[in-house]
Amino acid sequence: MTETPFTVRRARTADVRRIEQLMAPLVAERILLGKDLAVLYAAVPEMRVAEAQDGTVIGCGALHVMWDDLGEVRTLAVDPAWRGRRVGHALLERLEVDALELGVTRLFCLTFEVEFFTRHGFTTVGEGLVPPDALAELARSGDEGVAEFLDLARVKPNTLGNTRMLKHL
Repeated sequence: MTETPFTVRRARTADVRRIEQLMAPLVAERILLGKDLAVLYAAVPEMRVAEAQDGTVIGCGALHVMWDDLGEVRTLAVDPAWRGRRVGHALLERLEVDALELGVTRLFCLTFEVEFFTRHGFTTVGEGLVPPDALAELARSGDEGVAEFLDLARVKPNTLGNTRMLKHL
C-alpha cells in the first residue's frame, strides 16, 4: 500500500495567506469569488486544507451551512502542480463528512468545474432549492456567496456561465 502524499486537516489561521494564494488565479479568472482577508479569517472554522508531506498547503475547500439541510461547497482550490492527484477529491470527501456531522444532507455548489462535480455525484439543478420563506431570510445576508446563490445583481458579473449543482448525501 502506498502512502498518501498529502493529508486533509482543519484549516488554521496560519493557513489563510496560503489559501489566498491558492484562490488568486481562480479569482482572476472569475472562477471563484474574491474574498477579503477578514472574510477568509472568519471562514477558517468552515475550511479544510490539504497539506503535502513537507507541510505545504496544496489545496483548500470550505463547507458553508446555508439552511437547515443545505450546505454549500465553497473555495475549492488546488495548487496547479497538484491537480490530477486526487487532492480536490479528498477535500470534497472530507467536506461531505463534515456536512453529515452537522446534519446537512444536501450539498450545493455554483461551479465552472461541472465534470469534476458530476464525477462526485452532483447533478445540475435549477431554482427552488429552498422554500420561499427561506429565500426571504437568505436575502438579508451580507454574505457574497449567499448573494451568488440567490443570483443577486451585485455579484452577477461573477456568476455568468457557472452551473448550479446539488448532491444528496
